[in-house]
Amino acid sequence: MLANKNIAIVGGGPGGLTLAKLLQQKGIAVKVYERDEHKNVRVQGATLDLHEESGLEALKQAGLLDEFYKAYRPNAGRIKIIDKDGVVKMNDHTAKEYSEDRPEIDRAPLRKLLLNSLNDETVIWDSHFIKMEPYKDGWMLHFKNNTTAYADVVIAADGANSKIRKYITNITPIYSGITVVEGNIYHAAHNAPKLWEMVQGGKVFAFGDQQSLILSAKGEGSLSFYTGCKVHEDWVKTSGIDFSSKTSVQQWFLSNFGSWNTIWQELFTSDDVWFVPRPQYHYPLNQQWQTKSNVTMLGDAAHRMPPYAGEGVNMAMQDAVVLTNCLINETANMYNALQKYEQQMLQRAAKVTAITLESTAMLHSSDAIVKMMQMMNEVQHT
Repeated sequence: MLANKNIAIVGGGPGGLTLAKLLQQKGIAVKVYERDEHKNVRVQGATLDLHEESGLEALKQAGLLDEFYKAYRPNAGRIKIIDKDGVVKMNDHTAKEYSEDRPEIDRAPLRKLLLNSLNDETVIWDSHFIKMEPYKDGWMLHFKNNTTAYADVVIAADGANSKIRKYITNITPIYSGITVVEGNIYHAAHNAPKLWEMVQGGKVFAFGDQQSLILSAKGEGSLSFYTGCKVHEDWVKTSGIDFSSKTSVQQWFLSNFGSWNTIWQELFTSDDVWFVPRPQYHYPLNQQWQTKSNVTMLGDAAHRMPPYAGEGVNMAMQDAVVLTNCLINETANMYNALQKYEQQMLQRAAKVTAITLESTAMLHSSDAIVKMMQMMNEVQHT
C-alpha cells in the first residue's frame, strides 16, 4: 500500500522523529519537515520521563533502548515536595528505596539520538509549514522559505498549535483554567545557586495558595521552571506583562507569589534567563472526526493536554507505534489504516486526558501537598 508513496511528517519533535524511524525500519520512504533552522538549535523545556508502556516501548521497537540508557539521567526523577515557605515535606533523595521505572532524559539528547538513527537527509530543516492544498491524490505543502513539497500522505506532528489540524477537524480546544509561565535559567549553579542546590539534579514541586512552581534540573546545567496559576483565558493578552522582559515578569511574580518565601525570587537574579507564557488547553474527551485518506495527526496536534501527568511525549511516541502498525498491517487501503489508528488513538487519549485533568485540579487545590504526598505513597506501594 505504501510502495512509491511520499510520506511527509510535519514536525521534528519526539513523536514525529519516532514515527520516521519506525517507518524507515519498514523500508518506507519518509521526509520530516522541521521549522528549526538546523539540528543544533537550543531545545527548551523540562526533562522528560518515559513510561514503560509508551515512550520506552516506542524506543524498544525502534531499536534505540541501548542508546537511550547511554543518554538518560539517573536520579533525575527524584522529587522534593516543598511548601511555599521552603519547608521540605517529602524528599526522594533520602528515601531508602527509589524506583526508576520512569527514567528521565533531557529533550535535547532524546532528539539527538532519534535524529542520529535516521537515514541521511530525512529531516528537511528550515521548513516552517504555512499551508497545504490538495494536489493530485495528496497534498502540496508550502513553507515559509518559499519552498514546496508534494506528499501522498501528510502526518501532522506539529504540536499543540498545529497548523495542519484544521485540515482534519474544526474541533477547538478547551481552556483548562491554568496558565503556565515557563522559564529557563542557564548556568543555574552560578545564576541560581540556592535553587540549584535545592533541586539536587532532580525535580522540585512547590505548592501554595492554589499555585504551583515546578523546578527541573537539566544535564547541561540549566534549570527549567513552570509556574501554574488560575487565571482567565485571555490573561496573557490582558495582563500587561512583557514576557520578553525579565523585570516585567519578575514584578508579576513578586505580586502574585508575594506570600511565597523570598528564596523563590532567585529565579530572577540573572539576566541569563528565558520566559514564555503557555495557557493550558485540552480537547474534548469525546472528540471524533471523519477520517481522511491522506492526512492524520499525532501527539499534541491530536490531543493536547496540560503537562501535569507527564503524558505528552509518551502519548506522542505511542501514537507513532500505533500508526506505524496500522499502516503496515492494513493492506486494503489508506483510509482503513488511518481510521483504525485514529479510533485507537482517540480512545486512549480520552482516558489519559481525563487523568491529566484530575491531576491538574489536584496540583492547584488548597491541599495540593497532602494530595500529592498521598498519590506518591500509593505509587510507591503499588
